[in-house]
Amino acid sequence: MRIFVTGASGLLGSKITELATEAGHKVISGYATRTPDYGDIIRLDIRDEKSILKRIAESKPDTIIHCAALTNVDDCESNKDLAKKINTDGTKGVAKAAKNAGAYLVYISTDYVFDGLKGLYREGDKEAPINFYGHSKLLGEKAVISLNNEFLIIRPSIIYGARSASGKTNFALWILKSLEKMVTINILTDQYVSPTLNTNLAKILLEACEKKLDGIYHMAGNFRISRYNFAIRLAEIFGLDKTLIKKVKMSDMNWIAKRPRDSSLNVSKANMVLKTKLMNLNDSIGVLKEEIKLAARN
Repeated sequence: MRIFVTGASGLLGSKITELATEAGHKVISGYATRTPDYGDIIRLDIRDEKSILKRIAESKPDTIIHCAALTNVDDCESNKDLAKKINTDGTKGVAKAAKNAGAYLVYISTDYVFDGLKGLYREGDKEAPINFYGHSKLLGEKAVISLNNEFLIIRPSIIYGARSASGKTNFALWILKSLEKMVTINILTDQYVSPTLNTNLAKILLEACEKKLDGIYHMAGNFRISRYNFAIRLAEIFGLDKTLIKKVKMSDMNWIAKRPRDSSLNVSKANMVLKTKLMNLNDSIGVLKEEIKLAARN
């Protein structure tokens, strides 16, 4: 495949470009601020539609994986115009470019398109975002559907991995680094999610691209868990002091934007059709532990 990845220096994009390069695919890595480690590197402002159309046309990809997004939920709520430009209008630009290039488009959406009242959401469940981040990503989904014949929309949940990316420390790494420093942390007991290891998601995405899956698929951890219990299990597997993890509730948080109480995802549809499976809790944290060990040696 000839793959163009937007957001190639991010947590998911960087892992996709790494694994795709190792698999022998031709990779074009689009980035905004931090230079990616893999592929032919192209500076890309996702807010500039003319630039998107030009860059992608010049690259002649047969596959586009659109990872670039503004993912900070409170930032999206505080600056709705910027969130719209990146998450909605930027996605429209990528969708147009994919259509012009005749390329297969994969769009990375979010579990936050749901209101969190139900949990273990399936692909056919009604979307009802309760914050502007989820709203802007849902509008991106609608743009992809309206503009492209060959597309795949992926909804993950709390992506984490062994390395920081784009200057950000992901949820799992933040927990581990805090506990290693013997810092007390407050973790929610009443918000339920399906944390997603970036390596597992990148592998399954590449298989999905090879098979050209179409439509909407939930691709997340194959489990539902509270953020608190996820943190406890991390501490147990890594041999860290779990008494440093303190219980708090969503009502204790001083957030700008609302969060869904239970945005966990049902991933049975993806697991039925793909050889690579979405991982359970213990297996995914086990892989994370090995990757962190390997990163420390390199």
